[in-house]
Amino acid sequence: MKQAVISASALSLLYPQDGVLGYAREAFLDDLVGEATTDIQRCLEEGAHIVQIDFTEGRLSVKLDPTKQLLKDFIALNNRVLNHFSAEDRRRIGVHTCPGGDKDSTHSADVDYADLLPALFDLKVSNFYIQLASEQDRRRVLGIIKEQAKHDQRIFIGVIDPINPRVETREEVRDQVLEAAKYIAPHQLGTTDDCGFAPFSDDTSTAREIAFEKIHARVAGTELAARALGV
Repeated sequence: MKQAVISASALSLLYPQDGVLGYAREAFLDDLVGEATTDIQRCLEEGAHIVQIDFTEGRLSVKLDPTKQLLKDFIALNNRVLNHFSAEDRRRIGVHTCPGGDKDSTHSADVDYADLLPALFDLKVSNFYIQLASEQDRRRVLGIIKEQAKHDQRIFIGVIDPINPRVETREEVRDQVLEAAKYIAPHQLGTTDDCGFAPFSDDTSTAREIAFEKIHARVAGTELAARALGV
């Protein structure tokens, strides 16, 4: 089972800009790092196959701060958490990025992946879950991934668009995987959905039946691609 957790960087935004009397921001961040570490550690101890850190604010941060300093701060903060884990543990930790997907809307789809991915791959995790099915120019993004991803990082590309009510066919999923395999070595390649179908548990815009049909298409299409690739 893959267990999603909220990132330390997202929670860091809760600290008021005007500060808190008697509770400095640095003290808050120290406490936050400790709690985020415990959150991930408990998931690993309970047997999660992968713990996925949701980092949807990563792409949004570039929109909010084009200098990318906010993004750098987010990466540094999340790595403070990840520094508490061994290399073996990090093989069971991943990060998810997308431009948002709650209630059929996005907040940063207009941000160029080229402004995010180089920094994203500096996160000290082994698995990256990257929204791609709904991307306008998938091949360009795949080219960026090829250039920026490290050899020991596994890339799970989004092949299902939760916002689109149409159910993808297994053949469409297969073709997306085969396209990606031209840029990413098959042993590094996996598939995922672009985002959660109800990321905040309040999104009923996609029916449960449709969600499961889409998930079935992802699994079946990935199996077709694996056969074609001989893996």
